[in-house]
Amino acid sequence: MTETPQGAETDEVQPPDRLRGLPSRLLAMTAARADRVVSERLAAEDARKWHYAVLASLDEHGPASQADVSRRTGIYRSDLVAVLNELEERGHVARTPDPADRRRNVVTLTAQGRRHLDRLDKVLADAQDDLMEPLSVAERALLVSLLERVLTR
Repeated sequence: MTETPQGAETDEVQPPDRLRGLPSRLLAMTAARADRVVSERLAAEDARKWHYAVLASLDEHGPASQADVSRRTGIYRSDLVAVLNELEERGHVARTPDPADRRRNVVTLTAQGRRHLDRLDKVLADAQDDLMEPLSVAERALLVSLLERVLTR
């Protein structure tokens, strides 16, 4: 048991010092926390991360084949079908046969999907603000820059 500043005991267990300072561990723990926060916020809007990824991809790149959406979002093709089914049932995307190749579908963002994406953008912006609340604006920018460098190495 450790003591809190108020003198009360708590069951919080502290990891060994050599674990506490490992960047890989801190990144993993931060990523897990961020994933939880984002997933909870999106769930409150009846959405999931993959929904957002598909809608954002279609908004940025325009109509695309399912294969292109899969490549752009990193969603496995087999999983993408289920995501597209959910989005189509909700009126957020439309799938139509590709005129150049009737075996393929072209996925298009609908007006309703664009409005939903706008709501999700706000939800995610608020989640980012909450996650990064301990950091100043300059520190947030620095963190993003450093993470980008680590990822693109």
